[in-house]
Amino acid sequence: MRETTADGTIALNTAQEDSDLYLRRIPWWYWAVFFGVMATAIYLLGPVLTPFLISFGLAYLLHPFVDRLEQWRVSRTFGVSLVFALSILVLALAILLLIPSLQVQISRLETLLPKANIWLQQDVLPWISARIGMDVTRLDAGRVTQLLQENFPQAGSVATNVVSYVTSSGMKLAATLANLFLVPIVTFYMMRDWHEMLESVGNLVPRPLLPAFTDLAHEADEVLAAFLRGQLLVMIALGSIYAIGFWIAGVEFAMLIGIFAGLVSFVPYLGVAMALLSAMITAAITGAEPLVYAYILVVVGIGQALEGSVITPLLVGDRIGLHPVIVIFLVLAGGQLFGFVGVLVALPVGAVLSVFFRHLQEFYKRSDLYGKSSPHSNAPD
Repeated sequence: MRETTADGTIALNTAQEDSDLYLRRIPWWYWAVFFGVMATAIYLLGPVLTPFLISFGLAYLLHPFVDRLEQWRVSRTFGVSLVFALSILVLALAILLLIPSLQVQISRLETLLPKANIWLQQDVLPWISARIGMDVTRLDAGRVTQLLQENFPQAGSVATNVVSYVTSSGMKLAATLANLFLVPIVTFYMMRDWHEMLESVGNLVPRPLLPAFTDLAHEADEVLAAFLRGQLLVMIALGSIYAIGFWIAGVEFAMLIGIFAGLVSFVPYLGVAMALLSAMITAAITGAEPLVYAYILVVVGIGQALEGSVITPLLVGDRIGLHPVIVIFLVLAGGQLFGFVGVLVALPVGAVLSVFFRHLQEFYKRSDLYGKSSPHSNAPD
């Protein structure tokens, strides 16, 4: 714990020196073997870890509500049961409200594919050819449209079947069914025994490293909370703003566009770009009035202004600190290594790792390897 008093500062510096001394005594090959074994185990056990990672994320999101109920003298087991039941109820209501509308919009989108083909061949491709000086009108847009039409019925059924959607995303049916049973059970017990699990982890930390580990854990908790709770709310807020705004503006498929833009908004500027492009293309294909394009610009402008000045500063702040290029790399790397689940956990894991590397950088700058002179370097011979 950091203290503002002089004695506290001295105690903190002493603890830091003890941690540094302890770390320097550990051979470098020990760390190499440790992290190598951990990385290999995570890679090989990826499918097995999936339900536990999802459960950890859910428990991390929901356990503050259980803590609040516990402060109101509600037993923890009952509080977990109550929060768990309310969460399932909210999720079920969201699915019941959204899925029928999404199915209607997906079916409507399928019927507009021939119009999209005509717009592509008569307007877009000639415009591109005139700009780049190359004939691109030979693109078989009809074949592309045919492929989309053949697969859209599957997309419609996906909207009515969440399990089929998850399975078609690359997860095998057996793993999906196992996760459906495991995730609620593991989440329940993680929420109930959350503080005991944290205490058990803390008891395994070597005592000289405990102050540094505590600081690292608190900072990682801030970053992870900012992302998992804050960024999730940002995605929901932006998706709602775009969906409602485009619906008021008279843009077809407003809900689809809003959901899509909200989902990709974790990458800076990608959400607003996708919202603008999707709405503009939809308006062009459906033959919207010229005023609709102006409304689209207004909606996107309002969304961008609210995101930059109100939503993100209020819900997330500047605690994550991941560069947009790093965000894109993490998402691609997570998808390549662990598939769909890797995409989901890439940014939270990256945010926590950024805290770890910041502390590692501070330790490196305090080390002799960086060039810090030893206490006896200036002593007389």
